[in-house]
Amino acid sequence: MQGSEGFSSTEPLHMASSVTSLRSFGTQVIQYAVMAVLLLGGLYYAWVTLPSTTPSKTTREAEALALVQNHPAIGFPSILDAMNEHVRSMKARGQGVRLGEWRVKQVEGQIYEIRVQLRDQSVRGQWFEREFIWHAHLDLKKVNAASLPADGVTPKPPDTDPQSLPPFPPPS
Repeated sequence: MQGSEGFSSTEPLHMASSVTSLRSFGTQVIQYAVMAVLLLGGLYYAWVTLPSTTPSKTTREAEALALVQNHPAIGFPSILDAMNEHVRSMKARGQGVRLGEWRVKQVEGQIYEIRVQLRDQSVRGQWFEREFIWHAHLDLKKVNAASLPADGVTPKPPDTDPQSLPPFPPPS
């Protein structure tokens, strides 16, 4: 039945249908936006927190670290053994001690700098921090102490420079 305004009985049904479809379209847009935000958030979280697939140290850095750690130490087979024994003996005496992480940095060319910090507690309870620094020359397969604490652990190479040798005593 058609009224005087010219509306048919199907028009309100059509308007209700378009409002419903508009609501469902808006709901879909919101759902897709939420899904996109969650997906991007998940990707960002994975990118920031998960370990990378590339190793953090190059093979040259690992070689430099191994060269220093396996280098002979004064009174020990290696520098690593000397450092670990110091930590063990301090703990055995009930004193606080902490050996930091070994850090490697390329200085130039095939020369790398290796650092490790050692914090230990004196018998009076005072804390001391020392930084051990070595330079590893990969081409020469040579290790040099670059800090005073490292110098106390690293044996001196034999002196082969003729200028640094003392002169012969004068004949009598």
